[in-house]
Amino acid sequence: MSKATTKNGTAQTKPQTIDEHIVEIVCDSGEGAQKAGTLFATISAKMGNGIWTVEIIPAEIKPPARSREGASGNRIRVGSKEMTNAGDEANLVVALNEQVLYGRLSQDAYGPETTILLESVWATDPDANIRDAYTAALADFSARGLNVIELPIHEACSELMTDPRLGKNIFVLGILCYIYQRDTALAKQEIANIFAKKGEKVISTNHALLDAGVEFAIKHIPFTYTIPNMDVTDDQVVMNGNVAVALGVMASGMDMVSMYPITPATSASHYLAGVFDQAGGFVHQAEDEIAAIGFALGASYAGKTACTITSGPGMALKTEFIGLAVMSEIPIVIVNVQRGGPSTGLPTKVEQGDLLNAMYAATGDAPKIIMAPATIEESFYSIITARQLAEAFRTPVIVLTDANLATGQTLYKRPVTKEDWLAPPIDQSDWHAGTPAYAWNEETGISPRPIPGQKGGEYVLTGLAHTPESHVAYNPQANQVGCDMRSRKIAALEQTFTPPKVHGDESGDLLIVGWGSTLGAIEEAVDRARAKGHKVSSVHLRYLSPMEVGLEEIFAKFKKVMTVEINYSDPMGSVAHPRPSQLAMMLRAHLMQEVDFWSIVPGQPLGPNQIVGVIEDKLGTTKPSKKKNEKAGAGK
Repeated sequence: MSKATTKNGTAQTKPQTIDEHIVEIVCDSGEGAQKAGTLFATISAKMGNGIWTVEIIPAEIKPPARSREGASGNRIRVGSKEMTNAGDEANLVVALNEQVLYGRLSQDAYGPETTILLESVWATDPDANIRDAYTAALADFSARGLNVIELPIHEACSELMTDPRLGKNIFVLGILCYIYQRDTALAKQEIANIFAKKGEKVISTNHALLDAGVEFAIKHIPFTYTIPNMDVTDDQVVMNGNVAVALGVMASGMDMVSMYPITPATSASHYLAGVFDQAGGFVHQAEDEIAAIGFALGASYAGKTACTITSGPGMALKTEFIGLAVMSEIPIVIVNVQRGGPSTGLPTKVEQGDLLNAMYAATGDAPKIIMAPATIEESFYSIITARQLAEAFRTPVIVLTDANLATGQTLYKRPVTKEDWLAPPIDQSDWHAGTPAYAWNEETGISPRPIPGQKGGEYVLTGLAHTPESHVAYNPQANQVGCDMRSRKIAALEQTFTPPKVHGDESGDLLIVGWGSTLGAIEEAVDRARAKGHKVSSVHLRYLSPMEVGLEEIFAKFKKVMTVEINYSDPMGSVAHPRPSQLAMMLRAHLMQEVDFWSIVPGQPLGPNQIVGVIEDKLGTTKPSKKKNEKAGAGK
């Protein structure tokens, strides 16, 4: 435990070169840590570093101040190469009170090597209970091996702000700019961009706070770092997954998104609302989730495929309309930004809990295409593909992202837009005489799509079982044919697939199977395990319906196959017949073979070291982990 002032009052000037660091800013909700973290990440990306961020968001809108459950902030992993996940224990944390640190300690976010820059104003708080809590926390942090440096941030900000609480985030950004040798001119430009609508006075105040934070750090921080740039020559863009989805909507040629605000999907509509009109599109904010998909379906029926963006509770409300889209064969793109459930669940936390919902949540047999982008870059391109598939197969396409992708930032190669990404013009030529509304091809189940207004193509759209002519029919043959044709479309798409690539050797002792946002953590864990001599590889699935091809052959080359997911499964030995995780359940049904599984629902992204422990436990090279978050969800 130390006060971080050097003997001469000046910090160490020679920076230490490092490959990467994990930085967190944590505070009470409303103190601006997420904005400061986003700015730090953006500045780092523009300076040529790889980044990956995770927002730390409490479940309550306004939790009590100084509460452990109310920790709010941002984690930024910054390095000299591409960052694909949030990493393991943080290297440096700036905390504006000691209690929020406990919320992160309970999630194994920090370890003995973590340095904490802690706001010290609580040591002299008028409330004796707060003073005692602060003193007790310092002793506890020391016992845990944390390196705590107390800093009078509140006092320093008081010289610039009547209410220092309103300026600490940018002051902290200045401290981090000094520690990591960030370009303050670039930082000021980003500040000007983010506060542009608030006027020059607000911008100049925040510039002063940034400068003050740098000067403060020079006097109080005895270390600095430099992180070499990535070796890239292509133009890069930096954004989060929700912005990537929004840009994908625009790049795909879709003209309309209809949605109801829901965490963690809402920022996609916020972004679109500010720019979509420049591309000829518009955002419809519906009165509820049911109306949102109904509006989108109406637009799609009229000829322009639309998109609706939601999260788990919204998917529950949209279920009946999704069934209508399947039965009436109206193309639509549905983005589900997954969060913890059921019900309201964990509204601000990550989970991969909606795979079975996407696959099976409908009355009767309702096959649809399900995609799962694994990166923020894939979140962009998946929407373009989803629109094309929806129209080609006349079916709903569900794109499963999650809170980890939605709110995390990274950078990727700037897309070069292509004309063939765009939706073609609405066909208003005469409909071919005698062609029914559902002229199903017997091999593919695909049929031409009549658009309202086409002469001769008029038909009555119905959600009832129907004939190719869209006549309501209850006879056994008509219903069987309709089900066959809708299912055959999924089989036809499957025929276009090639097997997924294996990360690592194509044979070995263990194959890890994942999907969605766990890609980066799984592959980094596999690389670490392989460096230790373990014969482990991984494969990641981007399509869940239809399931990717060639899996039987890939799995057969490994002694053990195990899924790693962020959804619930019964722990090994807890019950006679443990419930598998969701992908494992689908693979077992699809392949008719045993697939092992490991999953947990901590409400946060998986870390590479966590998965390395799982791999070693599975291979029998270590004793089972005793960490609280790693007890659950492993079983056959």
